[in-house]
Amino acid sequence: MSVLLVEDDASIAVVITAALEAEGFEVTHCVSIEERDRYLRERSFTALVTDVILTDGDGIESLGEVRVAAPDMPVIILSAQNTLDTAVRASDTGAFEYLPKPFDLDELVRTVRQAVGNSTRAKTLDDDAQETGLPLVGRSAPMQAVYRMITRVLRNDLTVLVLGESGTGKELVAEAIHQLGSRREGPFVAVNAAAIPSELIESELFGHEKGAFTGAVVRHHGKFEQASGGTLFLDEIGDMPMQAQTRLLRALQSGTVRRVGGREDIPVNVRIVAATNRDLAPMIAAGQFREDLYYRLNVVPIVLPPLRERADDIPALARHFLALAAQEGLPRRRLSDTAALLLSRQPWRGNVRELRNFIYRVALLAREDTVEADALAPLMAERPVGEAVDVADLASAVRAWLDREQPASGTIYDLALAALERPLFTAVLEETGGNQLRAAQRLGINRNTLRKRLQDLALDPEILRGRG
Repeated sequence: MSVLLVEDDASIAVVITAALEAEGFEVTHCVSIEERDRYLRERSFTALVTDVILTDGDGIESLGEVRVAAPDMPVIILSAQNTLDTAVRASDTGAFEYLPKPFDLDELVRTVRQAVGNSTRAKTLDDDAQETGLPLVGRSAPMQAVYRMITRVLRNDLTVLVLGESGTGKELVAEAIHQLGSRREGPFVAVNAAAIPSELIESELFGHEKGAFTGAVVRHHGKFEQASGGTLFLDEIGDMPMQAQTRLLRALQSGTVRRVGGREDIPVNVRIVAATNRDLAPMIAAGQFREDLYYRLNVVPIVLPPLRERADDIPALARHFLALAAQEGLPRRRLSDTAALLLSRQPWRGNVRELRNFIYRVALLAREDTVEADALAPLMAERPVGEAVDVADLASAVRAWLDREQPASGTIYDLALAALERPLFTAVLEETGGNQLRAAQRLGINRNTLRKRLQDLALDPEILRGRG
């Protein structure tokens, strides 16, 4: 494990080097940004520890070059400039940790050890997922951010809320957390709140006693009890009826459930992973989702990017789905590089789910074992016309959004505002490389307002960094 230390104070550098080497790290020391960049071109490191004020520049402002050279390398920032501005700047870079001087040497060593451990798990998570049969495919920067978040929850039972559009693979994230974590030997139970009639959802979740209602001829164990010792995945949590939300909140707070028609509180031992494709903030404002339940579920948010934000992963995903199709009895096909490039340029509005279905259709209908770009054209033409809405025409986009979402009366304004803000903020943050201060200036709003709305919309500026 090798650490690159950028520190122009020789006495501090000696102490840090000795402490890290005592823990088994190989330390390379330099004093300038120029030297740092040269070392990064010549070899790879498992972590970077850098001061802010260096002999030839600002260690924070120059981290863009580091991200290009080593996008997955964790960065720990040290600084004697102990101001709020420095802390915010360090946080905005996506640094693993910021330690103001004077710092505790043992804390620095622990931080480096944790950073290296998280980075290693994030790099291997894709391979681990493949070994366990989980198609979490992709090594793009947005997916690396997802992997890093997953690795941080594998050794604990914190509640996770997976956010993302339909078809992005939210259940796969939940399965990865379960199968790669400490509860892998227990059951994984998935519940789609949108697919269960409102009058039955409490019985499904918490169970019922015999005779609790017409048709309850036997005692029924609910999903909480079925998932005991494992993971309960609550999909489409935004569609859960308010009464069920209240009982769910009580179950999460107390760690017990009470069957419908029962009088006994039953202890349950489950890890909760919830998911939604809806923006819960305006639903809370409209009284459609309990705010206290939201904070109970949103302990660790994981934002799953849409496919349009990870186009680099499309060739790997397409080849993965061709392999799955062959395992399921369809003809074995190969994808040429030109065909893969064509796929990566398409607007997959249905996200990974749409791409998967399309690739299965390709496997079935292609005439050659190697699928070339020209063979994809006829199949591309068969994709639903509804996916080709001209988003440049704002009026048409609004009408299409209303037809697709069919928002409830009384919520249209808040939901429409959130739907507009999401792509607007994304576009401006892409232009500024994820810099929130410049984005706020471009938008003409206060930086704190932008930061609050990004949090409300579950938008992570880190995944936009470097894409401007």
